Amino acid sequence: MQESLFGCVVYLIGGEGYAILKVMAVATPKSVKVNKTAGTGIDIVWEDDHSTHYSFQWLRDACPCATCTEERNSHNRKPGEPVKPAVTLLPMYKEPVRPNEVTPVGRYALNINWNDGHSSGIYSWDYLREYCGCEACRKMAMEASQQ
Repeated sequence: MQESLFGCVVYLIGGEGYAILKVMAVATPKSVKVNKTAGTGIDIVWEDDHSTHYSFQWLRDACPCATCTEERNSHNRKPGEPVKPAVTLLPMYKEPVRPNEVTPVGRYALNINWNDGHSSGIYSWDYLREYCGCEACRKMAMEASQQ
């Protein structure tokens, strides 16, 4: 069940005899800047004037598609955490991750077609806002996890 409450989305999750209440602000960007030529990532200014920068490498490592999520979970990696490189005598050159194309998905997400051929991840605004890596959001997440 989903209801709107003071500009937030309220999710009531539960079964018989219990319910979990999760309140989160509706994540809506005010502006989105894809720095494809510079190769630096995506900058989002949210409606509440909070700003977030996502590097292309972080976005690729945080791909929310089922295949990438399963792979991350099987190796106990969090979204955005890089794959541990294989130990070899001579490391192979790997081209930096860059998007070939970034397209909107309705009014709720972005789809990124990566230069490694991967293109099935849909990065919703809620997902991106949830994984904001700025210092203030990291501090809030740390405090919430300690409660």
